[in-house]
Amino acid sequence: MRSKQDYIDGLAKMKRNIYFNGERIDRVDQRQMDCINTIGTTYDEAAKPENQELCTAISHLTGERINRFNHIHQNTDDLHKKQDMTRMLCQKVGGCIQRCMGIDATNAIYNVSYEADKMNNGATEYHENFKKWLTRFQSEDLIGCAAQTDVKGDRMLRPADQPNPGAYVYIKERLKDGIVVEGAKLHISEASVADEVLVVPTRALRPEDKDYAVAFAVPGDWDGLKQVVTIHNLRPREHYKRGFVPGATDSYMIFENCFIPWERVFLAGEHQHGGVLALLFALFHRHSYSGCKPAIGDIILGSAALAAEVNNVQKASHIREKLAEIIMTTELGYAAGYTASDLGKPEVYIPGVGFMPYGPGSYIPNSIYCNVGRCLTGEAVYREAEILCDIAGGVVATFPHEKDFANPETRDLLLKYTQRNPNMPVEDQAQFWRYLGDSLCSATGGINCVGNYHGGGSPVMEQIAITTQYDIESRKKLVRHIAGMSEGDREVFSKKQK
Repeated sequence: MRSKQDYIDGLAKMKRNIYFNGERIDRVDQRQMDCINTIGTTYDEAAKPENQELCTAISHLTGERINRFNHIHQNTDDLHKKQDMTRMLCQKVGGCIQRCMGIDATNAIYNVSYEADKMNNGATEYHENFKKWLTRFQSEDLIGCAAQTDVKGDRMLRPADQPNPGAYVYIKERLKDGIVVEGAKLHISEASVADEVLVVPTRALRPEDKDYAVAFAVPGDWDGLKQVVTIHNLRPREHYKRGFVPGATDSYMIFENCFIPWERVFLAGEHQHGGVLALLFALFHRHSYSGCKPAIGDIILGSAALAAEVNNVQKASHIREKLAEIIMTTELGYAAGYTASDLGKPEVYIPGVGFMPYGPGSYIPNSIYCNVGRCLTGEAVYREAEILCDIAGGVVATFPHEKDFANPETRDLLLKYTQRNPNMPVEDQAQFWRYLGDSLCSATGGINCVGNYHGGGSPVMEQIAITTQYDIESRKKLVRHIAGMSEGDREVFSKKQK
């Protein structure tokens, strides 16, 4: 496995195809370093002997020890450890660890490429292509990101009906040695600091949408690919440093006449599997959310409790109620993910059919519990921000700039008049308000709320998954029996009505 510095050195060697704020930049541009340091934590922690069981795994392909973020889940224990690893690492950086997209995309493609080959009766070699790619991905300890969300164009039109065919990434041309793709993927997290980009479909597809059923992997600096990046950094401090400075990036990934050789293609026209791949990536990613969102809940809980302590109102009854609400949301989200791990099988849920064997035997988390946990915690994002705002008060929005605390003309006066709790060092109180201002009042804080709400699919998508996959009919049958109703179905009832 490589080190954080190895990762940075690799980024420095990549070609410059990233554009930010009107200029072309290097991947190791200083403005990207907060994000790079965040991802770098995954290397630092995996190198610690006490984290070996949690942060590393044995590859089923090579038998070598690898970073767990590059692993294919072989059993329920792998699913449990992925969730717990994600929670631990997100606690370390105070938010998203930025590396989940790679493990979630690789696990999804691993299963779908196998099923597509099976459907094609050996005419394709998607799964073997992917295993060869995955072996290198694991052995070189690479960072992967998942490019799923298309620009979509007119939301009322399906992919093949769009006036701009590139509104969804599609196969523009098929050649003897590969395919040519075109289109754009947007708000792709950490694509600008990833070694490899895994492209997957974003929705269910019809036969006429077959050219949009495409999955492949390319390096982030591949010819024919441009990235227009947004960098999310907190305002830098000069005098009162944070304990950890997180960062994040998102890219618009634009593919123009981009050639992909067959050995890097894992799906190419099998529309039946395009929608399954979209759903499986979302499923694995929602399972990751059951690790990261509880960690964010831990941070929010600590922030709310400290805000109450700094304000010296920690004993008030309404504070206990608000802290309990955060705890319940956090741990219910984790519990749903844990149950999804525990019920994981090499199966997928087919609406109207039920669970069916799927893939070559790797483990897939339970869909209902993944979606329940993601929806529950995703919808709570703004409520949790409201709780923080309520307990903290208006001070987070108007707290003086750090330089005013460093200025000898104002420093002592500010410390005198901003102290609230006499039992806490006033310098710690000031440092806390600076931190909470980052969380609640910065551009990055606002972006985090939107990302935590929509990342992995907005709550309406989870609600659709839950209601289409949950066995509602069996629950109706329970009530029919308890109520003494006929066991007939709706059609029988309607005939009786007539």
